Amino acid sequence: MYRIIGIDGKHYGPVTGEQLREWIAAGRANGDTLVQPEGSTEWKPLSSFAEFAGDVAAKGISPAGPGTFPSVPPTLAAPPGANAEAMAAEILARGYRIEIGSCLSRSWDLCMKNFWLLVGAGAVSYAIVSAVGLLAGVCFGGYFWLLLKLIRGERAEFGDCFAGFSLAFLQLFLAGLVTGILESIGILLCLIPGIYLMVAWTFVLPLVIDKKLEFWPAMELSRKVVNQHWWIVFGLVLVCYLTLILGMVACCVGLFVALPVAFGAMAYAYEDIFGSKPTPAA
Repeated sequence: MYRIIGIDGKHYGPVTGEQLREWIAAGRANGDTLVQPEGSTEWKPLSSFAEFAGDVAAKGISPAGPGTFPSVPPTLAAPPGANAEAMAAEILARGYRIEIGSCLSRSWDLCMKNFWLLVGAGAVSYAIVSAVGLLAGVCFGGYFWLLLKLIRGERAEFGDCFAGFSLAFLQLFLAGLVTGILESIGILLCLIPGIYLMVAWTFVLPLVIDKKLEFWPAMELSRKVVNQHWWIVFGLVLVCYLTLILGMVACCVGLFVALPVAFGAMAYAYEDIFGSKPTPAA
């Protein structure tokens, strides 16, 4: 997967190599276009990537020289959901694997190493959601952001749990609101559709804040990917819910330990599927 910078200075992606080749063929990207492979922090001209050398040469585009700038026209901007569709296609093609026990054990270790940070941030997020339920998507999206930074070995601080208010407030708010309404309708009409949707949309919030997707493409991406191993994701969600219930039973105090463990397990599953170093299918 790759990200690129257009002539308008905006970032686009991640997109697959195949989609990038289509843009080269269509004249939407050239040798000067700055590209960043997923998992890397370095931006390089497209012409410097050996895997695209033939495509660039076929268009008769000269390699980028010093001081050149990306020259991708504004038409490169894909319609909402295009990046989500590309990600879904790439993930479903390679497959993925989720190990529930591994997700929980890694989450427990992460919680023990960052105990007060995760417990404190979780308690504050839970308190805000308890007071204003409509902010659930925003608050828990920020909590996922904090967890993902820790999982990736990045510098994280308490303020990261409020990232949902600054990075993607509207989309997280809509994601929480729309999924909540549709799940409730599904449960009221028949329990099974509601449960299906709750599991299918497990990764919507981290997709919105991490991949910068709009809420509906994130919902569709999560659903399509989860469908490949719905029962395994259902098992993970069930175990996480049981963990939270046990925490509440333990005089409610245990909830503040159970919350980071449960959310951490889902964050590890997300990273195994959508991260820069996904866990390959068996």
